[in-house]
Amino acid sequence: MPELDEDRRRALYDAKARLSWVLAGLAGLIGAAAFMHTAGYFVTFMTGNTERAVLGYFHHEPDMAVAAALLLVSFLSGVVVSSWCRRRYWSGHPHGPTLLTTASLATASIADIWIYQALDTDKIDLVPILFVAFGVGALNTSFVKNDEVSIPLSYVTGTLVKMGQGIERHISGGTYADWLDYFLLYLAFALGGLLGGLFSLVVAGWAMLITATFVCLIVTCYTYLHLDRHGPPKET
Repeated sequence: MPELDEDRRRALYDAKARLSWVLAGLAGLIGAAAFMHTAGYFVTFMTGNTERAVLGYFHHEPDMAVAAALLLVSFLSGVVVSSWCRRRYWSGHPHGPTLLTTASLATASIADIWIYQALDTDKIDLVPILFVAFGVGALNTSFVKNDEVSIPLSYVTGTLVKMGQGIERHISGGTYADWLDYFLLYLAFALGGLLGGLFSLVVAGWAMLITATFVCLIVTCYTYLHLDRHGPPKET
């Protein structure tokens, strides 16, 4: 079995890889925050939203079908707007999408507080979640190569497929580098979801999005520090 060269070993744990873990963890946390105190809305699982939008009427859940369709549109809008901003203002800078995500979460928090006061409910309404989905869509444009996403932060299905293919390559004579980076990205997302779930045990529903906004703001500051220390990530 071939040995892993030093350059490839370093690439597994370099600044870009560490940043991707942080952002994947953030995506997982945001997804948990949006899921735990709602009717079960997905802001990271667009496959599920697509099936809900199509099949909701067959389960006599038209409201959930409409909500899923709106979440799809909101997520896609976040990708489009963030990509447009990247092309003109944030080329090679991951801090731009995280800043947009923070702004989206802050807007969602304000809307949630207003709804909480108006309706006196501890559940997070759909309207704030639409802003959250927009922010998650924007976050997924943090790493781009040739105008396409090179590291999808919340696309767990694709990450697992690539990890499985890497495991097969390792078994067939490759190295652990064929799958380890995908595993670490997946693990970061899962740990982010776990952290969001733990937060939900101690944070009231109306304050969940505020907590996610605060965490996202910290991550945004981290991306700025990343740029100060390492410069824009090199897309390879």
